[in-house]
Amino acid sequence: MKKKFTSIILICAFLALPVFAHDLFLKPNSFFAKINQKISISVMNGTFQTSEGAVSFARLTDVSVVAPSGNRTNQKEADFTKNETTAFLNLEPKEAGNYIVGLSTMWRENSLPAKEFNEYLVGEGIPDILEDRKRDKELETDGRYRYSKYVKTILQVGNKQSDTYKTVLGYAVEMIPQANPYKLKKGDSIEILCLKDGTPLVGQTVLTGYESGGKLAAEKSVRSDAKGIIKIKLDGAGRWYAKFINMVKVDDPKLNYESKWATLTFEIK
Repeated sequence: MKKKFTSIILICAFLALPVFAHDLFLKPNSFFAKINQKISISVMNGTFQTSEGAVSFARLTDVSVVAPSGNRTNQKEADFTKNETTAFLNLEPKEAGNYIVGLSTMWRENSLPAKEFNEYLVGEGIPDILEDRKRDKELETDGRYRYSKYVKTILQVGNKQSDTYKTVLGYAVEMIPQANPYKLKKGDSIEILCLKDGTPLVGQTVLTGYESGGKLAAEKSVRSDAKGIIKIKLDGAGRWYAKFINMVKVDDPKLNYESKWATLTFEIK
């Protein structure tokens, strides 16, 4: 019976995913650039391939760029442009090496009817909360939650590589590569540390995937180990992402959950 219930939920989640999926990714027009070359980084508010609404600068709590020298600067509204669906962060790197670009958002609140919320938990890779709801007989309880998002991308400028790829921005949730992705190639593996409030996040479900030739490979799921680390096999060359939603129950008269989203993007040649 349990397997049948899970299968039904998975099918429903698959059908409903376009409605629920509002990931946030940083996706440069090129992950590889030259010094003084203008770079436009799309703030993808929707999926890895389609942005459904331009994020306003007023919604952001931090926009940071870490140069290969380690110098961290905060970008201003003048560095942003947008159209109807997508915001763009515009940069012009002055150093060779690896750049980290990150941004975080303010809290927002949302609610979903119980059935839709259960489907959402499956589709977004949050199985533990669904299991908790089954255990506590709360599958008929609506989901009322607040959420904030913390996203990063790693760029390669010129041929030089630097240790800035492992910079910790200090976000509420964050992913830190344990090796420079721009030293890796198709077929290699990469380990990524998942953090929450600066502490390794154990047992976190992380979804990974990549885009090659305009097509998305099948998304994979992995859990972080006892040290908060996930290991990804880089099956193909292309634009890679890793993402997770850390959701916890909260004691709040208006809300019952809090979720913090993290994404990381880079490219493998």
